[in-house]
Amino acid sequence: MDATPEARLARAQTSLEGLSVGDAFGERFFIHISSLLLLIGQRVLPEPPWRFTDDTQMALSIVAQLRRSGVIDQDKLAKSFGKHYDISRGYGPAMHQLLPLIRSGKKWRTAAHSLFGGQGSFGNGGAMRVAPLGAYFADDLAAVSTYAAQAAEVTHAHPEGSAGAVAVALAAAWACRLRAEAPSIAPADLLDRIAQDVPESQVRTGILSARDFTPAMSIATVAGILGSGSRVTAQDTVPFALWCAAHFMASYTEALWQTVSGLGDRDTNCAIVGGIVAAYVGIDGIPPEWRAAREPLPIWDE
Repeated sequence: MDATPEARLARAQTSLEGLSVGDAFGERFFIHISSLLLLIGQRVLPEPPWRFTDDTQMALSIVAQLRRSGVIDQDKLAKSFGKHYDISRGYGPAMHQLLPLIRSGKKWRTAAHSLFGGQGSFGNGGAMRVAPLGAYFADDLAAVSTYAAQAAEVTHAHPEGSAGAVAVALAAAWACRLRAEAPSIAPADLLDRIAQDVPESQVRTGILSARDFTPAMSIATVAGILGSGSRVTAQDTVPFALWCAAHFMASYTEALWQTVSGLGDRDTNCAIVGGIVAAYVGIDGIPPEWRAAREPLPIWDE
């Protein structure tokens, strides 16, 4: 696999495009349940524009740093997260607490590790933004795991938060590798490959459990057992998102419709799946009308 900076950045940009479209698509489905189920059942696209959320906002910081230096510098990443903190983007309560502190000059390590009584956050925020990093380092799986954990720690210092980020980054890396080297893989085998490099955790246990679920089962059943982000934790989000990505890897639209059907944390689930699946299908696999519906992405030079 091509490891030049140009090839790496192209992979990350494609994943970012998939992540951001998925994020903005999923965000439009936080509506009354009767309308929601009708739109999903008939596969009616939401009216544009689709505004992206904190998932994309923070992924933009990651891609900007990779574009600038090709590595993750935790201090600079934290500074970027704080600089671009936008209260209107739908951050979780812990980030509304943490990011203003970082913006004001508080050391990220102290602030992030002090959350939730000193255990750090195990929310899904480290996982939601990391797929482009996995795509960038797809030629080096050890780097994927190392940098994904570092990128997560800046805001999500709990081991589960880190494991969720590592799992999603590895999934995006494997999607890139499969696009380059093999036409397809059994979903259970893909989940196995991802899980083998995820640290021992509830996230890893969930991914291994997900191997046993097939598309013959309803999405509601899969989401009900694995969790679909209703608790907004990594362990309640990542296994379901990876199951969706693994089973519907060949079609961006099918993957996103199936994912949003699981309800839960719609924008984050779709951001994770979109970032992974785009790494496999490529930029042309994302429907142009979906990309046009999403608000334009800024380009940050950090």
